[in-house]
Amino acid sequence: MGKSYETLNDILVILFNDIMDIEEKAIISGDFCDISNNDMHIIEAVGNGEPQNMSTIAKRLSVTMGTLTTTMNSLVKKGYVVRQRSEEDRRVVYMSLTGKGKKAYAHHQKFHHEMIEAVVKDMSPEEEEVLVSSLSRLKGFFDKYEK
Repeated sequence: MGKSYETLNDILVILFNDIMDIEEKAIISGDFCDISNNDMHIIEAVGNGEPQNMSTIAKRLSVTMGTLTTTMNSLVKKGYVVRQRSEEDRRVVYMSLTGKGKKAYAHHQKFHHEMIEAVVKDMSPEEEEVLVSSLSRLKGFFDKYEK
């Protein structure tokens, strides 16, 4: 492996160390300077579709209900999400994005779209396939540590 080992290690370490900072600088700006990158990922988990219940969102993000509740309280106060209780079971709380939350969601999605476009811009279909396969193996490596 030799030189490619060192190069891959450097690239991965730099990416992992910088990606949240880079994403935050790109996304948490302008109209969205009142939230954090973590808040934006919670907005992304709530999604732009049907309301999501709190336990589903907590599971998707691998956070406790307490942690999620604290952040949701802040996002409700800032006008990004709204809560509504289930009619069938008042203990179940559903979250959905407000107009402001939907704009933040679209802003975040645009950044991710541009990032992927930049990566695959001049790749052949075969190169894309190798990249997807390689990154899937890397994700599998990290999935082992999540459990």
